[in-house]
Amino acid sequence: MAMPLLFGLMRGIRRHYDRIADELAVSDTVKLTRPSRNHVVVLVSRLHLPTVRALAYARALNPDTLEAVTVAVSPEEAQALRDEWDSHGVEVPLRVLDSPFREVTRPVLDYVRSVHRSSPRDIVTVVIPEYVVSRWWQQVLHNQSALRIKARLLFQPGVAVTSVPWPIDTPPVAATEPES
Repeated sequence: MAMPLLFGLMRGIRRHYDRIADELAVSDTVKLTRPSRNHVVVLVSRLHLPTVRALAYARALNPDTLEAVTVAVSPEEAQALRDEWDSHGVEVPLRVLDSPFREVTRPVLDYVRSVHRSSPRDIVTVVIPEYVVSRWWQQVLHNQSALRIKARLLFQPGVAVTSVPWPIDTPPVAATEPES
């Protein structure tokens, strides 16, 4: 009884792979067309070294438009970021998206969709600065919003998502001996 069931399952998996291969095959009529323009959006939570690296990477892409986007979970935090942005003379425009319910993912998705809707032949590249931690358990403490946003953006047509890693060296806490 198990053998026919296993055979049917394996055959279904094979058909799935064959359909995917047919769908992805390059034909003689395919021409690689370049998108009309590249709109780059750098997600920003605060102005720190990972943000600076992500902005530098975004500029290296030579985009048609470049802007930094942050989600204001509180007016005070948004104003503090604007002030710091201006005081450091960051030349990339900063757009602040409102989020009255402290939700970060939905405003970013809505904004990226609106950029793509306004120019459907263009590509929107979302650049996300991310921490790379040295211990597996530290991953739980960092990048959760970035992971949620990336997971949701992967299903958006015309959107490319790029992570810019920033390694954080967090050595294990060593016990210190008391001084005598």
